[in-house]
Amino acid sequence: MVPVLSGRIQTRLVLLLIVGSAVTAVVTPLVVAGYRTTFAVLAGVAVLGVGWELLYHLLMQFRWEKDWPSLFGLLTAVPEGLLLWLLLDAGLVPTVDTAPPLAAYAIHFTAVWLAVWLVANGPMRVPFLRWRFRGGRLA
Repeated sequence: MVPVLSGRIQTRLVLLLIVGSAVTAVVTPLVVAGYRTTFAVLAGVAVLGVGWELLYHLLMQFRWEKDWPSLFGLLTAVPEGLLLWLLLDAGLVPTVDTAPPLAAYAIHFTAVWLAVWLVANGPMRVPFLRWRFRGGRLA
């Protein structure tokens, strides 16, 4: 079964909360950014991600199998990352006074995105054996 919209949103938020938080905690000292800023970026990824899922759901309705190939899921990082960077640079992300350096943002965003994508496409399927039969919903 193809993950349904609510299942994709649940999976995205849970993985960002668990995997994204762990990666953010490890990466923050390496990119010399404050925890407040990097966790605000992570929250921005989560909030914008729900909006992106709605857009992706609309676009998937034009595909025969109503799903993305896995590589498309990885490549969606590009528009999501660019939009969040533009919002950060414009000062539109709450609790972030000044945007972090672009290199620090790129490292943090890429590390979180890759970790979440890899866990969603691999290890997550072990503890949640019936995940795909429930349309991607975790509960």
